This record gives sequence, C-alpha cells and structure tokens, in this order.
Amino acid sequence: MAEAERIIGTPDIPDAAGPERSDGRAPVEGAGAQGPGSGAAERPRGRRRIAVLFAVAAFAYALDLVSKLIVVAKLEHHEPIEIIGDWLKFEAIRNPGAAFGFGEAFTVIFTVIAAAVIVVIARLARKLYSLPWAIALGLLLGGALGNLTDRIFRSPGLFEGAVVDFIAPKHFAVFNLADSAIVCGGILIVLLSFRGLDPDGTVHKD
Repeated sequence: MAEAERIIGTPDIPDAAGPERSDGRAPVEGAGAQGPGSGAAERPRGRRRIAVLFAVAAFAYALDLVSKLIVVAKLEHHEPIEIIGDWLKFEAIRNPGAAFGFGEAFTVIFTVIAAAVIVVIARLARKLYSLPWAIALGLLLGGALGNLTDRIFRSPGLFEGAVVDFIAPKHFAVFNLADSAIVCGGILIVLLSFRGLDPDGTVHKD
C-alpha cells in the first residue's frame, strides 16, 4: 500500500481562496492555473488587449487626420463656422505649442515628448491584460500620433510643424480631436489608478 502511494503520489489540495500576492495585489485572473495550456490561454487574452489598444489608436488617429484634412481644405483662411452660436465655433488655427495652445516656444521639445510617449506605450503594451487600460492607452497613442504627424510634416519645418486646431469653445483654448483623445485617455488612466487597476490586470486591495 505504501509502495502504491509512493508511485501514484498524493494529490495536492489547492487553496479554495487562491494564492495571494505578497505585495497586496489580487492575483491575475488565471494565474493560479498551473496545468498544461494555462500560459497559452493567457497569451491570446493579452494579444486581444493589444489588438484593442491599436484598434482604438487607429480609430482616434484616423478621425483626427481626416478632420484636419477637411479643416485645412475647407475652413482655413475662411470665416469661423458657428456651431452653437458664439459658444462653440469651428475656427482653423495653427498651433506651434502643446495641447490647447500652451508653450508655443517649445515646439521641438513637445515633439520629442510625443515621440517618447508613443515608445513608452508600445513597450507597455507587452504587459497589457486590462481592457480599460487598453482603451485608455489607445486614446493616448492615437492622439499623440495625430499631433506628432503635424509636428513632422506641416510647416514651418521638420519636427517644428504647427498643429492644426479648430474646435473653439467660448472662453477656452482652441483644440483638436487629438487633444480630446489625449485628455480622455488621461482621465481614464487617473480613474483606473484610483480604482487600483494595473495594466497587467492586477488590482490593489488597499
């Protein structure tokens, strides 16, 4: 009997509550599964989150690019178009500064920052398992790419190009859809951080 138990082995009894991480975070979904194929199950889920990130980024970038092409072709050098009286207008301007017209003297610096943001997001995507984070980072990526395209290809020169802005609310700075995507992505990241959700899908308990 003892020999049979030695050969077959005594099965481990898993903890019903699952493993708890020493850093106070909840375990990643599926992290407790150690059987064959558990890693393969997580990898497609990670790839789907990355696909969402780039799909959101492509959508935000396309909207921004198309809107700027229309504005340059139809609105630039023309009178502003009133959307809601004088509370909201479409008015084409060229902005050499950051979002909402800040820092006009640092165009090259803002270009470098936008490029760095894109690199950081691309590197972070490898550890992405959270759908809300994928959406937030996708918005940031699409917005950064939209404004970076202007910085590279528009006048007055390479990496010094002025961004096309056209959404002009009353008593507020003129901005574009790329700025809107960046702000929405940033707000979503702040909310996710307050909730304790990390890009890899883990959740802080405290």
